[in-house]
Amino acid sequence: MGGGDAPRWALAVSDAPDEALAADPGVARKADLILACGDLPFDYLGSLMNALDVPLVFVPGNHDPDLSGYRMSRAGLTLRAGIPVRPPWPDGAINADGRLIDVAGLRIAGLGGCLRYSAGPNQYTDRQQARRAMALRARARCQRPRRDGGVDVLITHAPPRGVGDEDDPPHRGFTALHGLVRALRPPLLLHGHVQPRVSAAAGAAGTARLEDETMVRNVTGWHLIRVQPAPGGGDAH
Repeated sequence: MGGGDAPRWALAVSDAPDEALAADPGVARKADLILACGDLPFDYLGSLMNALDVPLVFVPGNHDPDLSGYRMSRAGLTLRAGIPVRPPWPDGAINADGRLIDVAGLRIAGLGGCLRYSAGPNQYTDRQQARRAMALRARARCQRPRRDGGVDVLITHAPPRGVGDEDDPPHRGFTALHGLVRALRPPLLLHGHVQPRVSAAAGAAGTARLEDETMVRNVTGWHLIRVQPAPGGGDAH
């Protein structure tokens, strides 16, 4: 992950709360931001934000509440169905699902949810997720591009199909993420949803390569990760 800007430290979390971490972040105090990949209680994420006093960017998982329909008004109010509401996520946290976010000197793209296996929220067929991925790619083209046109980190809940996923229906990855990675060229893709494991495609539990340039990392639990911003990173929008 080359680049001239100073590296950032990200506390990446997903699926498995660690109350001891929230009570005493220890080495995680060096984090510049929190990246949450879904299926964590919002009060736990709020505790991490309060303990570290850094931005939090998240995508929803299949065990999170339905977060569709929320939007920000020009006045800064959170609306749902045109009515001001208090969102269920912690104050100041940023829902990156289907969006590109510039925070802490990094450009972050997000796509939450898992492959549909029940009637619960934040679940999509591969075709539905492909449409959502296309919309995210379109947003990336419309926003002021970075010098290299890509993003620093892609956060998802489910992994790409065939890269750290499982064969049972609830834990299969999304085929659509392969094309999204080719388009956005993130050096790092972070996800949760499945238990990390050592496989023929991974040199260590929970890590693998996709499209040669992208390291795919399962962040179930918590991980402190060093991220090197690419040159010419975008300003905040």
